[in-house]
Amino acid sequence: GPATPSMLALAILRTGATFVLGWVSASLSCLLVCAVLQVLLSILVVYTTWIEPFRLEVTREKLRSSKMTTAHPLRLLHISDLHIERRTRREQGLLQVVKDLEPDIVALTGDYLNLSYTEDAEAHAEARAVLADLCRCVKGPVYAVTGSLAVDPPAVVPGIFADLPIVWVLDRVEELEIAGRELRIAGLRCTGQRHLDVPRLRRLLGGRSSTAFTLLLYHSPDLMPEAVEAGVDLYLCGHTHGGQIRLPMFGAIVTSSSFWKRYEMGRYDQAGTTMYVSRGVGMEGLGAPRARLLAPPEVTLWELSG
Repeated sequence: GPATPSMLALAILRTGATFVLGWVSASLSCLLVCAVLQVLLSILVVYTTWIEPFRLEVTREKLRSSKMTTAHPLRLLHISDLHIERRTRREQGLLQVVKDLEPDIVALTGDYLNLSYTEDAEAHAEARAVLADLCRCVKGPVYAVTGSLAVDPPAVVPGIFADLPIVWVLDRVEELEIAGRELRIAGLRCTGQRHLDVPRLRRLLGGRSSTAFTLLLYHSPDLMPEAVEAGVDLYLCGHTHGGQIRLPMFGAIVTSSSFWKRYEMGRYDQAGTTMYVSRGVGMEGLGAPRARLLAPPEVTLWELSG
């Protein structure tokens, strides 16, 4: 992506720090403090740009439910926010992780492209290749919903997914039996507008009584109150990236969620519904820095058991 906005912001920060210290005291000691500060900023930039974004973590979670008919756990791998621009060692590492984990089922919760490359044919080909390799890494089914409309354009994403063994659950409910368990997978297209998506979720799940374990796939955490109301067992989403850039003791500065920091990342249990907000794999596009701080990329492996 474009480096100019990030470099400009960093230059302003460095210059501002220098002028403030010079205004405080035009002395040798302040000059030394300024030099140390500039070195620390350089180290921070290298870490957030070249180290943490490639430090893919596997988060392991367990969920017990009386709706799961056997004690032997079902292994569900949740992947979100790939934001593929070009294939890098991050995508290669992801494929190796998927292969090593051997999940029974995979759930993808959107944002396959990046805002900088939604119309770029090479990025489309790279995204398709990564998804095809991912499907070859797993023996079980792969289910998916799309992400934000701006990131996963409706006119583009179907071509990337064409002929791949991925089951789209867009605005519908898929009922299946896997490893002796009944699952109901509900998928909803994300418009990013609660006043549109809340009624659509209620229509999708309203009046459906089922003893099957219900899994909701939706890109954003913004439907948590309604998921609880609908009796969803597990709600998987992403979108926030955990803030992508987090501050110590404060956490995410930006979440792009209607609830801001209420559901910024990780697991939330409420009235029988469990939601997990993934930090995702990739990073934001356009002028946003390709950097992560205190929010390393992740995939989540769930063990669902009775």
